Parts: sequence; C-alpha cells; structure tokens
Amino acid sequence: MKEHIKNFLNEEQDPKAVEKITSKLNDILMRGEEIGYIGVQKKPAINVFPDSIVLTNKRIIICKPKNLGLSMDFTDFPWTQVSATFVKENILGSEFSFTTTTDLTVSIDYIPKIQARKINTFAKEQLELLKEVHVPAQPESVYTEPQVTPEPAAVVEEAEEIEEVETEEVNDFAEIINNTGMQPAAPVYNEVPAQPAAPAQEKSGKDKTLSELSKEELFDKLQNYKKLLDNGLILQGEYDALKREILAYL
Repeated sequence: MKEHIKNFLNEEQDPKAVEKITSKLNDILMRGEEIGYIGVQKKPAINVFPDSIVLTNKRIIICKPKNLGLSMDFTDFPWTQVSATFVKENILGSEFSFTTTTDLTVSIDYIPKIQARKINTFAKEQLELLKEVHVPAQPESVYTEPQVTPEPAAVVEEAEEIEEVETEEVNDFAEIINNTGMQPAAPVYNEVPAQPAAPAQEKSGKDKTLSELSKEELFDKLQNYKKLLDNGLILQGEYDALKREILAYL
C-alpha cells in the first residue's frame, strides 16, 4: 500500500475496505491523476459491500460494488462539472453531497465525520484552484495623457489669422477685378426704390424762365406735365405744384 494511502486510514474507517478500493482505482486513474481522499460508508448494520467516494485532482468518483463485490460501478464527475459541495453531520456519520452544473445532486451517506470534513475541505480547495485557472487576466493599464485646453490667447491668435486670410482673399479678388476691368457687382439692398425726381423745368429757349415764356409755351409745358402724370412719371403732388407755378404766369 502506498504511503499516502495511510492518511485516509483512521479509527473510523476500515483499512481493508480502503485498500480494496485503492487496488481497483489503479486501473482507472488517468495520467497525472492522483488520489486526494477516500471515504467509505460505515453503516450501523453489517455492510459487507459499502459504497465509497474518491476525490482526485481531476474528478470525483462514486464507487458502488455489485455482484457480491466481484465487480464495481464507477461514476465520475470532473471538477469542471461540480458547482458546490456540502456536508451534513448526523448522529451516525455524515452525508457528503455535491451539485453539478446540470442541477444534479449526488450524495453518499454514513461517511465517518472526520473523513467527511476532510473530503469537503479537499473538494473546496479543488474548486478554488479551478476558479483561479479560469480567472481572465486583467488588461494592462494604458496611460493616457490629459487633454490640455488651449489658452484663450491662442484662440484669439487663431481668429486673427483667419481674419487676415479672409482679408488677403478679398484684396486678391479686388486686384483681379481691377486687372480685368470688370466692375464689382453693386450690393443689393431691400430698400424702397426712390421716386424719380421731378424733371427740371423745361425751357423753350436758352436761359428762359417761366416769366419769359409766352402763354402758348406755358400751356404746352402744362400739357407735357399732364402727360408725365398720366404715364406715372411724376406724382400728383409734383404735378399740382408745377401747375400752380405755371398758372401764376397765365
């Protein structure tokens, strides 16, 4: 019997039962698999072929003898399928149980109390090791330099540069207009168009005033102003003022 198997033997377990289970496990252990703990049922009544539980570094194995102990059924559960383990201590021994990721509960009763506690401790250690293996590595922290807010002066300088560029573009455009002889388009304003100015007083001769005109010439001038009024070229007020002025000399 291997030296470490002695750790599973105590006053509450049958050494012969442990040795029998160990001899059968040698044929089913995988490469690199080592036995951690073995627990054998110890019922108050005579139990010639007890069930047992074996914990290795890779799985939990439930061993159940059959055919009067000539053969045995092995049911194993890898640690990746075990979600939690429990121990319930009773008056006569303890019950060790565990749940799987598929919501299956497996238990074995009448395990000696001391051995049940050791089995539960070993099982929890294996689950903790499994969690550490699957914990994702934390990403390395990346240092990011703080963004510096530009000073107001820098913003003003940038605005002045934009204004200078716009001024240069306007000056260049003016030079192009002057060189090509093109006249820049006059700005359009939405103002009310100015009314046409009243035409200058027509004279029939050079340097003649109304006082120098004859009655016929004054009459003709009045008719001309009437035509301008009818054609909308002068306003009624302008026509009335010119009419009064002419009538003053008739």
